[in-house]
Amino acid sequence: MAISTRFSVAVHILTLIDMNQERAITSDFIAASVNTNPVVIRRIMSKLKKAGLIHSSPGVSGTYLLKEASEITLYDIYAAVDGTEQLFDIHKNPNPNCEVGANIQDTLDTVFNHAQQQMEADLKRTNLSQITADIKQKATN
Repeated sequence: MAISTRFSVAVHILTLIDMNQERAITSDFIAASVNTNPVVIRRIMSKLKKAGLIHSSPGVSGTYLLKEASEITLYDIYAAVDGTEQLFDIHKNPNPNCEVGANIQDTLDTVFNHAQQQMEADLKRTNLSQITADIKQKATN
């Protein structure tokens, strides 16, 4: 299973909010940056709001982070928009009379769980302020 694009769009949204703290930004402004429909943005922003990462209200009253960017990890964002679903799905109903079929699920489950734990640990080590800083640095080069 691939992680949905909701995750990267959510990081995009939060980075835009972080980089535009001095002005009120709307879902239309964000949608133009993401190059998608504002409805898609509002759905993702609703998840970010529910997770306690942003404040947003209809109109031009503005959207802002509820935490410092340095306190928001990529894992926080991932959990807000994609939940904590398993990344990998193992095919169902292999042949139990086959040596591989009888054991593949347990074997892959161990490997896949380890890979997901490593990915989540990496996301927990990276925060939104690092993403913002990297984008600012690239924009000046």
